[in-house]
Amino acid sequence: MAPADERAAADQADAFASVRNAHESEVAEDYVELIAELVDSNGEARPVDLAERLGVKPPTVTKNISRLVRNGLVRRERYRSIFLTEKGVALADACRRRHRIVVATLIALGVDSETAERDAEGIEHHVSDETLVAFEQFVTSRG
Repeated sequence: MAPADERAAADQADAFASVRNAHESEVAEDYVELIAELVDSNGEARPVDLAERLGVKPPTVTKNISRLVRNGLVRRERYRSIFLTEKGVALADACRRRHRIVVATLIALGVDSETAERDAEGIEHHVSDETLVAFEQFVTSRG
C-alpha cells in the first residue's frame, strides 16, 4: 500500500484531472449552445461572431472548433459557416434545457432574472442529473 502522502497526491491529481475534463466539457457545451443560437437567429454561425460573443480571440475559436469537429459535434467548410452535427444538436438541446431549468429555479428562489441568467451559465455545467430533476420538480410544483 502507498504511503498516505503519496495516496493523497494521487487523489489530488485525480481531482485536478476531473476539473480539467469538466472545464473542457464546459467549453464544448458553451460553443454548441452558442452555435445553435446563432444558427437559429442568423441562419449561420461564423467564427467571428463566436469570438465576439464569447469574448475571445479568433485563434481561440479556431482551436476549439477544431476540437469540436474531432469530437463530431460540428462541421465546417473552408471559408464558410459552422453548423452542428446531429450529435451537436442533441448536446445543444440538452444544454438549453438544463439552462432553462436552472434559470427557472433561481428565479423561483427570488433571484432577479439578469442575475439568474448570469449565474446559470456556471451552475448549468456542474449540476448533476439528480439535482436537475429536483430543480425541475421544484419549479413544476410551484405551478
